[in-house]
Amino acid sequence: MADILEIYKQAKNRLILLDYDGTLVDFTPVPEDAVPSIELLYILRRIASTPNTKLIIISGRNQNDIENFVGELPIDIIAEHGAMLKKQGKWQKQNIDISAWKEPVLAVLNETSSSCPGSFVEEKTFSLAWHYRNAETGYEHARKLINTLENINLFYNFKILDGNKVVEIKSIEIGKGKATKYLVEKKNYDFILSVGDDKTDEEMFEFLVTHPEAITIKVGEGNTMAKYLLENVDNVIKMLKRLL
Repeated sequence: MADILEIYKQAKNRLILLDYDGTLVDFTPVPEDAVPSIELLYILRRIASTPNTKLIIISGRNQNDIENFVGELPIDIIAEHGAMLKKQGKWQKQNIDISAWKEPVLAVLNETSSSCPGSFVEEKTFSLAWHYRNAETGYEHARKLINTLENINLFYNFKILDGNKVVEIKSIEIGKGKATKYLVEKKNYDFILSVGDDKTDEEMFEFLVTHPEAITIKVGEGNTMAKYLLENVDNVIKMLKRLL
């Protein structure tokens, strides 16, 4: 951490990319309850106000959810893994067509949800998600669901994300890796910090592997392409406080 802080202080152009759920806030049984603490909002606001520092929240949540949580901060936000971008206070969306696969996939998700008590389907602008955090048999149903989706995908072209108690389906045209590439190539950053906990964040880490100025951190257990590990959300908050 001391080495990271020294590099951070000396850098002239900084980019900080932070996932939301499982990184800045703990997971909750109901996603709407994952409200940021006053302390977290204070820390993020202070970092965002640091000269030559670009702080961006990059999340898989839809734009309304993430806007409700951190929209008051003077930062850019990436929602739905890169499909939606809030820049200078205004939301922009990519021109992505998911009409071909959305209806058949939604039917499969609804059927799975009906047979798995405690699970539910979330319909976003450019993606779909089946959540099973509160379902006793969620993992077993998730394995079957992924297998079914892979068979359907023989006729379509979407991406299946096996996340933290969630299965997401999105266009292959969007992803945190592509969003990170877009940001990094727009400016010459000499310090990049990327923090995330889920498989979707591995796309960020993978893209940044070839960038020596990038510090990538995975939160929690599991295989990762990140350079460093932090045990939990509390440790992420402690790390961010040291950047103030």
